[in-house]
Amino acid sequence: MTEHLLSVDHLDVRVDGKIILDDVSLRVDPGEIITIVGPNGSGKSTLLRTIIGVTPPNGGKVTRRPGLKVGYVPQKLRIDDTLPVTVRRFLDMPRPVGGARAAQMLERVGAGEIAQQQLSDLSGGQLQRVLLARALLENPDLLILDEATQGLDQQGSAVFYALLDDIRADTGCAVLMVSHELHVVMAASDRVICLNGHVCCHGTPEIVASAPEYRALFGRGTKGALALYRHEHNHTHDATCDHTH
Repeated sequence: MTEHLLSVDHLDVRVDGKIILDDVSLRVDPGEIITIVGPNGSGKSTLLRTIIGVTPPNGGKVTRRPGLKVGYVPQKLRIDDTLPVTVRRFLDMPRPVGGARAAQMLERVGAGEIAQQQLSDLSGGQLQRVLLARALLENPDLLILDEATQGLDQQGSAVFYALLDDIRADTGCAVLMVSHELHVVMAASDRVICLNGHVCCHGTPEIVASAPEYRALFGRGTKGALALYRHEHNHTHDATCDHTH
């Protein structure tokens, strides 16, 4: 049996007495891409922050495989425009990396030509690639991304997801990400977790897309991608859905 990289068991998180996450459990195995979807306020970012140890849970636990290395790509990075920081210098924070290593990672994410540009001058897509390069410097077993394509257009998002898939194939790392882009998430994921304070349903993309709980949250209007996906991938797996809160 494959040892889980990460296990989340019966996680409860409350903020100012309000329940944000209620009895949430999930597993991440080596080499798989898992996407968490859900409406605004469903607890997606809170779940990631709890997994990486920023937000303490009120109940349940997060268990990492011993020695697990995690790379984290935040939703956005607040940059002080008055502070001159080049991409290359940014990669040296919080600890220096060799020039060859930094150049290798920037090339790997398609950002090799911007090493000397100011961080504050980058486009949204360029900045996300730099943040991904920085996460990859840790040689992670698990990449965690919190809506890393927010602000990118559909083509830019698709290119970024394809890059993640290439990195997964090259390195064998697993990917756990939050996404709001239902029209591309189906093709980018091995498993999908639909979250709305609790796990509504989870499973392979085509199964989640047809689950009543998913449709109740998102409807059918996802640019036709979900229906197309189901027709092209006629699998027979069972959905795992929760009809109660």
